[in-house]
Amino acid sequence: MATILASMVLSNKPPLEAQPEPASTTLHQQSMQVPGARVWFIDSGGAGTPVVFMHSATGSVRNWEYQVGPFVAAGYRFIAFDRRGWGRTVIDPAGPQPGTAADDLIALMNGLGVDRFHLVGTAAGGFVALDCALSYPDRLRSLVVANSIGGVQDEDYAELGRRLRPPTFNALPPDVRELGPAYRAANPDGTRRWLELEGLSRSSGPSSLSQPMKNHLTFGLVETIQVPTLLITGGADLYAPPPVLRLFAARIKRVESVIVPEAGHSTYWEQPEVFNRSVLDFIGRH
Repeated sequence: MATILASMVLSNKPPLEAQPEPASTTLHQQSMQVPGARVWFIDSGGAGTPVVFMHSATGSVRNWEYQVGPFVAAGYRFIAFDRRGWGRTVIDPAGPQPGTAADDLIALMNGLGVDRFHLVGTAAGGFVALDCALSYPDRLRSLVVANSIGGVQDEDYAELGRRLRPPTFNALPPDVRELGPAYRAANPDGTRRWLELEGLSRSSGPSSLSQPMKNHLTFGLVETIQVPTLLITGGADLYAPPPVLRLFAARIKRVESVIVPEAGHSTYWEQPEVFNRSVLDFIGRH
């Protein structure tokens, strides 16, 4: 296992603007019918190797604005979709409900004619990424799980979660829970933008459903993952601090890890340069 302590650059300047896609590339925004839902997704198209991004519980496809440009510029096909209950995906009550996000992902890939792809999941999207690696390992070129508690159900791990996040934790504002204090202090504009996107992330009304996973995740099951895996977390992540990352790293055979000092639960947003460089370097070797 290789662990890298990544450098973090903070500034009192506003965060960098999202890098635009290359002029020759159009980011398509559209929807596709899958069993039980009409899934909203973005897709840069092209002949590059696909990289699929799974958003957090406070996000949607809109939150990847710092990732689209760099990954497309590096030659990859960028794909992301809104899970059921988030963003612009619409649930079809006549179809099977609630389904699983891993099955929705594979249905979308099949519809797009994508065979194998790199999969990147952050926070709750990391649950889906792990579930997919266990259920459809032959479809993945590599797996990246960032800032995620992983959805493991072992009782001693659940007890650790209760110590880290007591009942009053969820009453905190979402930016306090999910953005590191260093970022909130240095980047008020970026914090406001993150909160704006968080407010747009959840579907309203009865269409909002919580999907189960295909697998009852345990650390014993995590030990069976064979896909090359990169784990990322922030030194100030209140959900998944470095000791939590190490619990997963100790159990995955082909694993590398990156810890970003001072970053909170949203490394992809707080330190996109570090996040993008780490992921691009990793998937470039797989």
